This record gives sequence, C-alpha cells and structure tokens, in this order.
Amino acid sequence: MMVDQDQSYALIDTHAHLELEPLVSDPEGVVERAQSAGIKAIITVGIDLQDAKVALDIADRFSCVFGSVGFHPHSAKDVNDKSLWQMEQLARHPKVKAYGEIGLDFFRNHSPRDVQISVFREQLGLAKSLRKPVVIHFRAAYEMGLDMLEEAAPFPAGGVIHCFSGNREEARRTMELGFHISIPGPITYKKNAEFRDIVSELPDERILLETDCPFLAPEPLRGKDNEPAYMVHTARKVAETRGMSFAEIASLTTENAVRFFGLPEMAENEG
Repeated sequence: MMVDQDQSYALIDTHAHLELEPLVSDPEGVVERAQSAGIKAIITVGIDLQDAKVALDIADRFSCVFGSVGFHPHSAKDVNDKSLWQMEQLARHPKVKAYGEIGLDFFRNHSPRDVQISVFREQLGLAKSLRKPVVIHFRAAYEMGLDMLEEAAPFPAGGVIHCFSGNREEARRTMELGFHISIPGPITYKKNAEFRDIVSELPDERILLETDCPFLAPEPLRGKDNEPAYMVHTARKVAETRGMSFAEIASLTTENAVRFFGLPEMAENEG
C-alpha cells in the first residue's frame, strides 16, 4: 500500500476490532503499519465479555490503542444482570474511552428483537451512569433506534453512530441528538453516492473516521481484510467529497476524535 511520505498529518481510527482475526494474530504488525500510514491512535471495540477482555489486553500493550466495550446487539441474548455488571467493571478500565458498540441489528437478528431492545435500553442507562460517550450500532433499525435514543436523551458525554448507513432524515435526527457520525470505508464505493451527499452536508465538528476493521475495506482494497492503515483511502474520499484537502480533513477529524473520546493530544509512537 502506498502511503504519504509527509507524515505531518495524523489520523485516528475511531472504530476497529484489533481483537478479531486476522488482526489479533499480529497486533504489532497492524499497529506498525498503522503508524507508518499516519494513524496515531486507534479505538478497538470489544463486543462481548471475552472479546472486550482481549481488546483491553491489546490496549494495555500499545500506548496508541484505546478501548470501547459493550454488548453488541448480536450478543444481547446472552446478557444477564451478572454479565452486565462484569461489562461495567471492564468499562471502568482507564484506557476505555467509550461504552459500546451497543444498539439494534434487525438485519441479522442474531438475538430476538425484544431482547435487543431491552438490552439496548439497559446499556444506554449504563453508559450515562459511567459518564462515557456511547458508541451506537444500527442496522435495518434506524427508526426505532433513534426513537430510543431520543427517549433516553440527553447524553452529557455525547455519542456516535458508527459505520453510519442511514438516510438524510436519520442523519438530521442524529445531529439533533448532538451525536457524531462516523464514516467508514464504504464511502469510497461507487454505489454510495447518496451517502457521499449526506457526508458533504455534515457539520465539521460532527465527523469522525473509522475502519470497522477487519471489515469494510475501502477502495481500492475492497474485498481484503481491512486494517487501520487503510483508513487513509477513506480520509481522501471524505476530503474530496467535502471539497477539502487531505491535511484539512485529517486535522479536523483528529481534533474531533481527541475531543470526543478524551484522548491525549497525540498518542506516543510505538511498535
């Protein structure tokens, strides 16, 4: 992969899964390639108890890696009072900067819808009690999900809908909640002209970038296992979409991520 020789810019991957295969087999290589591509910090996201523990082990090994933990809607069927308490304890880890990803997924329905709704509601309350930003996953569930967020509002620590795939009205409702929208690799896909139109209209201060790796690699790497280093392609497309330079979008989204997650101004470089 070609990367810019001028590494004066810095990007932050706000949603990765370094604890999933194949990335978990070589975290040192993944982090080294990310830093070579100008990625200065990564939020790795644990989606169930075991996954979250692995994610935090990785975060503990690298100063540039931080964590977010919560029960993904696919795991809602396995959640009970004890497991919620255990997740809350993990969420108090000093490198955990957000709670989630939590939400609703009515596309896969790996957990019953009524269970997803109940667990989502409980975790929204937990995120607020922890005073952490909330990371939201919606798939084929934006209308109900946004209704639930509006009912639970306000969120003093803020929130983000990761890997946003909603329409213009859903983006408007997201903005009214004071949430951020995180932009993944699919913005580079030809068929996503409507998404690019939405991104072109978002307020500067609400934009974040992510990979959702190892999923959703951007063009020209579509179909490969994704990793944080590849986010430069997403950043370039967002810059093009908004009529900005690469350096401008890097600066803007990094400032947003540092502020939103409460990150150090610049994570240390390390292999």
